Amino acid sequence: MFSNTTDLDLRLIRVFLAVVDARGITAAESSLGVRQSTISSHLAALEARVGFTLCERGRGGFRLTSKGERFAATARTLIAATSDFVAHVRDIDRKLVGTLSIGLIGQAPLVESARIAEAIGTFRKRDQAVRFTMKVASPQELEEGVVNNQFDLAIGYFWHRVPGLVYLPLFSERQTIYCGRGHPLFHSHRVPSADALKDCEWVWRTYPVPEEHIPLSGRHVTANTDSIEAATILILSGGHLGYLPAHYAEAFEQRGLVRAVGRDVFSFDVPFHLLMKTRAGDRPIVRAFSQDLASAFNFQTDASGGDLDRLYTQSGAMPRGHSYTSTRPNVNDVNQ
Repeated sequence: MFSNTTDLDLRLIRVFLAVVDARGITAAESSLGVRQSTISSHLAALEARVGFTLCERGRGGFRLTSKGERFAATARTLIAATSDFVAHVRDIDRKLVGTLSIGLIGQAPLVESARIAEAIGTFRKRDQAVRFTMKVASPQELEEGVVNNQFDLAIGYFWHRVPGLVYLPLFSERQTIYCGRGHPLFHSHRVPSADALKDCEWVWRTYPVPEEHIPLSGRHVTANTDSIEAATILILSGGHLGYLPAHYAEAFEQRGLVRAVGRDVFSFDVPFHLLMKTRAGDRPIVRAFSQDLASAFNFQTDASGGDLDRLYTQSGAMPRGHSYTSTRPNVNDVNQ
């Protein structure tokens, strides 16, 4: 009766699995570094321990029995759990251990994405054993995710300020109006008036955006989406005007598929922030990654992360060299 597991059992199980993976005793001889007779003895000893035949072996070849197949699956689970146990024990003495959950808005500028990647690379060089989980979501989902502890921090555009959350400005993204080849404005070289733009059909977001330099109140919105890809398709159709991130639209513009409308007149910048709870810095993982992110974006922080210390305790505070006046757009400006 197999009632407990010993070190010898684990060695025998590893031999058995090596034979299974090699699909035979002869093939497993080189990987195990022992003779066939020794391998056969190990298999016989394991079968004696479990009390049933695991495999058929001999001149007819190697084949698992039905019980052997079930045992092999269970044995793999045991070996994997043993390996995980060893890894966890090895990491216990590390300074940073746990999970870091990050929410991101989609299609961030390439340069800014590279800076985020740089921060992750820097963090990985620390004395850590941290598992990253990352998810792309809409601004509202990101904010709700931080509030509900789904995310430790998030990077995106947030149009209002929630008490108890910290908003650290990272970068800005230029938004420009675009039209597709089939749109009447595509071949026009004149900057249209605001009234002319209002009469066009628009694709618009379901969440507020910063106030435009020239407000187009009462625009004719006939499509809504929070997806940049979906908005692009609608614009490419030639039936809609819409704002797209300039860096994202550049490839389409170079191929002659879209055209900027009044780029110098109607474009505006959207501020992107690092979002976290006020006391998130109490977690060493979040504090360390925030410092690496600040370094990647060239924020002025002292060795102890002085500016970030204030951010952890003062909701809405801004680091040196950065200023942003928060204005919540009037969603009634658009006809939805």
